[in-house]
Amino acid sequence: MLAAILIASCTLLCYYNVIEVSMPQIKPITDLRNTNEISELCHDSDEPIFITKNGYGDMVVMSMETYERDVSLVSIYRKLASAQQQVDNGETESAEKVFDGLRKKHGYKI
Repeated sequence: MLAAILIASCTLLCYYNVIEVSMPQIKPITDLRNTNEISELCHDSDEPIFITKNGYGDMVVMSMETYERDVSLVSIYRKLASAQQQVDNGETESAEKVFDGLRKKHGYKI
């Protein structure tokens, strides 16, 4: 039931252009001979280009900007997952205790 609701929500969001979903660019490995075209595709789409070899996925090519963005997002997601795990394990402190520690560390008095 939840999956159906999520699919319907995503469909409506796409239909009303709230979120944009693009089809992946898929190119055969022989297209790598034209490096300028592949480079332009990578920079124009801001998405990875999937390269196939003999009809099967072989590698992914992307611009440096896209790579750096994706690496940053993965880093943020890992930190969020770690924080959520700490919350789930009860490894938290009260805001009052944290701020008291910061005040003490930096010599700030109320």
